[in-house]
Amino acid sequence: MSLGMAARTLGAEEELQLVDPRSGYLAPSAPRLLGRLSDDVFGFELQRSTVETRTAVHTSLVTLGDELKSLRQTLITAAQEVGLVVAAVGIVPAAGGDDFELTNTGRFSRMQDDYRILVKEHLICGLQIHVGVADRDLAVRLSQRLRSVTPVLLALSASSPFWRGEDTGYASMRTMVWQRWPTTGDFGPVENAADYDRLLERLIATGVITDTKMSYWDVRPGHDYPTVELRVCDACPLVDDALLIAGLFRAAVEREAQRDATGVPLPGAPGPLHRAAMWRAARSGLSGELVCGTDPWRRPAREVIRSLVNDLRPHLENSGDWAMVSELCEATLARGSSADRQRLAVTERGALRDATQMVVNETAGRSQPVPSRLPSVAAYPQTDSDEAVLFGGFLARSYAPLMRSLDSMGAEEAQRREAGMREKAESLGMTFGLTGGQRAFPVDALPRVVASYEWESLVEGLTQRARAIEHFLRDIYGPARIVHEGVMTEAFVRARPGYHRAAAKLPADSIRAAVCGFDLVRDPLGGWKVIEDNVRTPSGLGYAIGLRRLVGEMFPEFSEGVAVRQPDDVMGLLGDTLRSSSNKDDPLVVLVSEGNDSSAWFEHRMLAEEAGLLLVTPSELGMTDGRVIARGRPVDVLYHRLNVELADLMGPAGQPLGSDILEAAAGGRVSVVNAPGNGVADDKAMYCYVPDMINFYLGERPKIASVPTYRCSDPEERKIVLARIDELVTKPVDGYGGHGILIGPDAGPDELRERTREIREDAEGWVAQETLDLSTVPTLGEGGLEPRNVDLRAFVLLTGTGSEEARCPTIALTRVAPSGSRVVNSSQGGGAKDTWILDSADGL
Repeated sequence: MSLGMAARTLGAEEELQLVDPRSGYLAPSAPRLLGRLSDDVFGFELQRSTVETRTAVHTSLVTLGDELKSLRQTLITAAQEVGLVVAAVGIVPAAGGDDFELTNTGRFSRMQDDYRILVKEHLICGLQIHVGVADRDLAVRLSQRLRSVTPVLLALSASSPFWRGEDTGYASMRTMVWQRWPTTGDFGPVENAADYDRLLERLIATGVITDTKMSYWDVRPGHDYPTVELRVCDACPLVDDALLIAGLFRAAVEREAQRDATGVPLPGAPGPLHRAAMWRAARSGLSGELVCGTDPWRRPAREVIRSLVNDLRPHLENSGDWAMVSELCEATLARGSSADRQRLAVTERGALRDATQMVVNETAGRSQPVPSRLPSVAAYPQTDSDEAVLFGGFLARSYAPLMRSLDSMGAEEAQRREAGMREKAESLGMTFGLTGGQRAFPVDALPRVVASYEWESLVEGLTQRARAIEHFLRDIYGPARIVHEGVMTEAFVRARPGYHRAAAKLPADSIRAAVCGFDLVRDPLGGWKVIEDNVRTPSGLGYAIGLRRLVGEMFPEFSEGVAVRQPDDVMGLLGDTLRSSSNKDDPLVVLVSEGNDSSAWFEHRMLAEEAGLLLVTPSELGMTDGRVIARGRPVDVLYHRLNVELADLMGPAGQPLGSDILEAAAGGRVSVVNAPGNGVADDKAMYCYVPDMINFYLGERPKIASVPTYRCSDPEERKIVLARIDELVTKPVDGYGGHGILIGPDAGPDELRERTREIREDAEGWVAQETLDLSTVPTLGEGGLEPRNVDLRAFVLLTGTGSEEARCPTIALTRVAPSGSRVVNSSQGGGAKDTWILDSADGL
């Protein structure tokens, strides 16, 4: 490595955790190991599971990296002798409060007495970088100047997404824990070293800190060395990431020293904006945006990092670091942060031990299995929330067999088969009704993959949600306890467009929502949220089964070697669910549809044929002696799949047939599925109350989150909506099929003004939701693969309100938005793809 002017010296301190490989928990064995290691370079920390290493002084990044690896290997060897492993990571994924054991010193014992839970929860490890600055006054000034780069360096180091075994949503949860100490962040404007020392003396005099070592500032003048010290970073599993941070920090020190010498004013944002920038870096890491500059503006993290590297290029070249740092930067951006990689490891099986094992392997420098990079995705546009194609074009393990099959087949053959698949779908009548007639249902050849553990979690959450909604429907058309106990008002309920008083006539034990549909989205962190409930006339089950058959017929190679759950029992389960609404041994169940005019006519025909139902249109229904008759036969169960409310149904001669059917249902002479009045639960404003329903009726917390939703009928929430109309998604409360949805970030000025007017004139009729970054999956188009936004329609079948009376069929429909759109509904041009639910954690 050639050097220009003399490079500033470098040193590093790493905090490393000792881990029990069997449990994944921290092991309080540092005192035992430190007795065998040199105290010149190894030391103890606050917790007995942590060992600190201290490098010598270096001028070369290469030699610094060599020593970091050597020190790690020495500790790893000592740990192996007592059955432990070593992790250089901000927080060990499975670590919890019970893991903490205090290192036995008087100073640490006093800290435990003073700071209590802060000490107990100090299960965190950091990386500290020292850069030589001989002039201590200059070191104090540089510590203030360097805060402009600390958010970027923190984002690069982020390695602590898990806390007490749960994904926190933060890339660096360590930062959130660290910042609770009283002397973190910036120490404020200080002129020189003497002023800085007086500040520490005053802090000690307050009794808030006990000594100068407790000045845990993000950047500080070194206490024991003539350096400036970076303290903001998580410990880095990969030595390369630590070296990237060290190289950038050294270049930033040199840049700010030159600026200081020439009188350039102190850079950086005001205190609150800098704190916001640090929070954003801890929250998003490399997987989102960073807050930059003196104004609160945002830029993609990768853009910010590359910009910093380029800005520091003269100083990196001077120290001989440019080639190495630029290469390390691109490698890091390609593979993502440690937080990204840990989350990816967990998504395969839902096991924290996989993330821990990955961190341990990276700490030891052991090569990890390299994800697939295939020709089919070489030109695939990268998104931060793609479920299949990851950083740098790597494939998620669950998608690798599918994409290998696609590569073997070739793009031309795949597109030929997909065209054939669409022709086959149309010939089968797989169409979707729109105003003016039926159109071909857009189908996509490439399935979406859902891991086994994710599906099990969804089943728990969706069956819980369905049971609570069934309780609510029985209650609101009966004793209305939820109103009388103040959870919601009667006026609010009766104002819902889907509320129908006639529904109160049905017997108290009627199954009102036997077939439920739920729309879910997957966020960039891999979590699921319900965006809509559908218990009036949910469709999609037949299309999901039809798609599975089409893909299996046209692309049999796709599923070779992949254990995918099969939906063989779905139709039987649906038939049994509908028949259970009757107390007869062999009841006649009819599915009533508008026929060819129905938007889901294909599905109605499939369900009737395969679930053993009689398919009829309203003209084929009649009444005889108080009984509902279909084609001359008494009906026991009527499965309602009409677009109109049953109460409004008219007979062929114009007689009020629907009201007669309701009277028969009230007398127990027929069961109606799904029941009249269910639309009150589909209402977008009522959606806000589903978590309350789960608590009220089941005494549980929701197992699947809802999307933050604002009721425009509430004056305070309406102010928020109108002020952020360009940021939110606004929906009519009684809308369905995507009608009336306006996505603020994608809307034009005229559309936003019109929506503002509509909300002002009819606040009760609107809600708003936060705009979500929907996950994307590869879709096969004419120009090759492209990422499309998707959601998931899953189903629950109910025979009662008990946990054993709710079943989730092992089939789901992935709905796909058109290119460039976020609206997935078929009525708005969306299509669909098959959804593979893996059979087990090792289904690949």
